[in-house]
Amino acid sequence: MRRRSWPLLSVLAFGYAFLYVPILLLILYSFNESRLVTVWSGFSFKWYGELLHNRQLLDAAWLSVRIAALNATIAVVLGTLAANALVRHGRFRGRTGLELLLTAPLVMPDVIIGLSMLLLFVALQQTIGWPDGRGFSTITIAHITFSMAYVAVVVRSRLARMDSSLEEAAMDLGARPLTVYLRITLPLIAPALLSGWLLAFTLSLDDLVIASFVSGPGATTLPMVIYSSVRMGVSPQINALASLVVALVALAVVIAGVSLRRR
Repeated sequence: MRRRSWPLLSVLAFGYAFLYVPILLLILYSFNESRLVTVWSGFSFKWYGELLHNRQLLDAAWLSVRIAALNATIAVVLGTLAANALVRHGRFRGRTGLELLLTAPLVMPDVIIGLSMLLLFVALQQTIGWPDGRGFSTITIAHITFSMAYVAVVVRSRLARMDSSLEEAAMDLGARPLTVYLRITLPLIAPALLSGWLLAFTLSLDDLVIASFVSGPGATTLPMVIYSSVRMGVSPQINALASLVVALVALAVVIAGVSLRRR
């Protein structure tokens, strides 16, 4: 058995190395004193200090975080409502259309979504005068459009596997439907809600293509700034910023894992 497991372990080790070694190298070279990101010349925190004075990167990062947080929150609300409609209400008029609308963003290329959202915003601006320029609101709406589909899939699977006997028992004891949902259903699907929120937040923070279509001159997200700067050559400040993002994401994953285990 041990001999047979070696090929599987080798493939597994290669897969993990392929995924995580570049990230570890990125973090390592963020402490490189040299401006050349591929030449090690000594350990230094210089680029982290310069990052704190780079207003373009910091403003773009703050904008991306605000968009991602608002997008994730609204996407969780809308995705949960859609999942409840599909799981709890059986057959109803428009169910097939709703399922198609939720499935389309999962398989549609980002270029198509970005272009369609751009045409929508242009048509709205010409018709009702809104939006007055593209920026925070247009990027957030575009991100909600595809993020809620991912949230709906996660929450729907949790609702479908949830035992409804607890809800039925609470209603038999006189609890109102809203009370049952808030005190029983929501705590039971809380792991799915948290997973959906983190997924929507990550998708928004990582998006480049859709944001490029629906953003304006005054709203540049972090992926857009990084992409434009990388085309001119990788700056060590990008490595420092990416290392901070990796650290924050790892911390968020640990906190989420601990909170879910306690539940």
